[in-house]
Amino acid sequence: MLRADQTIMITSGADIARDSGRSDWIIGTDDQILVTGANGFIGSKVFETLLEYGFTRIRCFVRSNRNLSKLKQIAERLKAEVDFIEGNLLSRDDCLRAARDVSLIYHLAAGTGKSFAHCFMNSAVATRNLLDATLKETKLRRFLSVSSLAVYSGFQIRHGDLINETCPIESEHMARFDPYCYGKVKQDEMVMAYSREHGVPYVIIRPGPVYGPGKKALTGRVGLDTFGIFLHLGGSNRLPLIFVDNCAEAIVLSGIVEGMDGEVFIAVDDDLPTSREFLRLYKKNVGHFPSIYLPYPIFYFLNWLWEKYSNWSEGQLPPVFNRRSCATYYQKQIYSNRKLKELTGWSPRVPFKEASRLYFEFMKDGRRER
Repeated sequence: MLRADQTIMITSGADIARDSGRSDWIIGTDDQILVTGANGFIGSKVFETLLEYGFTRIRCFVRSNRNLSKLKQIAERLKAEVDFIEGNLLSRDDCLRAARDVSLIYHLAAGTGKSFAHCFMNSAVATRNLLDATLKETKLRRFLSVSSLAVYSGFQIRHGDLINETCPIESEHMARFDPYCYGKVKQDEMVMAYSREHGVPYVIIRPGPVYGPGKKALTGRVGLDTFGIFLHLGGSNRLPLIFVDNCAEAIVLSGIVEGMDGEVFIAVDDDLPTSREFLRLYKKNVGHFPSIYLPYPIFYFLNWLWEKYSNWSEGQLPPVFNRRSCATYYQKQIYSNRKLKELTGWSPRVPFKEASRLYFEFMKDGRRER
């Protein structure tokens, strides 16, 4: 848990707009906003950031009552009018209830299961249902869809290339065998299709791996703990991380700044550590554990062998490890947040030194509790 002296204060968005002379928000602070997945790791921080920005009417759509007490405490502290709807986005009736009279939707709910069917249903189909519900709402100014950096195809990008919003999207989903990526690609396609066919105004934001207090897992971009020992795979690669507070503010700004309709943004922090630096700091501040560094060419070759055996065995061994996934997550690449910064005015408020301190202390406290 964060101590009181660890709280990161974010200046009110209303104060920011007033102090900078900005008046380029598409909605007022008293317009109705819907946040799906509001009780999740990122969603709860988006909810809090919206309140810090001065928005007073927020509807939180949640699948369960997990973390609701935390959200209610935040709302009470900031004296906001919050409506909590418990439901399922696979229910069209629940979507209609959630979208009624909203001016802005922040869609963070997504499928994170291990199967293609689960991720397709809970990302693409759920998004379709929510989009259908918006067609009956004349007040909607924007549909902000949270996607992922994982949708880009590292297999089609050369070693050392720049990853930006123009890079190719993954299309060989079975070869990559990444259900989460598949669900997010189909979700993005759904949002763009509804814009073309029905005129739904949208923005898509694709954050890198999000970390911070509340996120218990070490990102797989550093390595894998699959075979009984941690395989460090990132080496000198820069990790495309984004601290949860920085991510939430990027999402909020992408939703409210005018002139953004139809844009896609990558969201990563500025001062990105290398995988080696991050792992060293983690071991130093959280707890040491054995690891073996596996250079990228060797791991790529092992993925190729796994693919070959999977094909030879006719799928008896699923292609969980493959060259497409390997290239996407462990090939050395450069990540750009330039477009997001230039068009929305966003910049990461919490630098890596402070963000990592908060994250490592949270992780260390969690180990003590166990």
